[in-house]
Amino acid sequence: MRTKERVYQRLGLRVSTLIVGSLGLAWGVLSLGQSIVASDFWDVGAQLLRFETFSRAAAVKTVESPAAQALNPCDSQSQRALLLLELTLVDNGQSSAAVSEFDRRVRSLEARTRRILSCAPRDSFAWLVAFGLEVRHGTTSPRQFDLLAASYETSPNEAWVALRRTIVAIPVALAAPEPIQHKILDEFQNLIQHRFVEIPARVYFDAAPETRALIQPRIERLSPASKRLFSEELDKLRR
Repeated sequence: MRTKERVYQRLGLRVSTLIVGSLGLAWGVLSLGQSIVASDFWDVGAQLLRFETFSRAAAVKTVESPAAQALNPCDSQSQRALLLLELTLVDNGQSSAAVSEFDRRVRSLEARTRRILSCAPRDSFAWLVAFGLEVRHGTTSPRQFDLLAASYETSPNEAWVALRRTIVAIPVALAAPEPIQHKILDEFQNLIQHRFVEIPARVYFDAAPETRALIQPRIERLSPASKRLFSEELDKLRR
């Protein structure tokens, strides 16, 4: 039990790591016009999926726009773009003194996730966000990991989901039921084997020692070429 508590204390889960704003990747400060239509939301989503992000002001403007408020709950692509934007606002609010604003953003994010899943129950990213929000509360339960399992089941091979899933799942791998733990470790290993090295290296670099010990056997199974790429990426982080 103490191990699980340490895992969650270290995690201090910031849901926005799903879009990796803190990993030193591309940061695009974008502005939006007053008139927003569905295609604009799709463009926003495409940019965020490339690990670009918005300034806080632009994100607030978009999420609170009349077009966003009137958006069809079943327009899954647009709703996903707004979900990604709201993740940035939750993270920004976490470091703010405005607790009520932060709580409001979290509730909005939870409500949007539920709306997406009510219309698109196979949306693996929404399941992942639902899992991240549960972990934010700092407790473990079989139901919580069922949300992560649903994300794996609905999208086992999409790299953009897998990268974000690794960021969220690796820090809680020690607390996961064994079947889910195997999926977490399999995905981490597969990402490196397919040359998606930067994020797994960062996740490993930031992991607790006991989590690194859990991952290490999977690193040893990598091909020599994959192992070399992973090692080079870790060297960059140590500089």
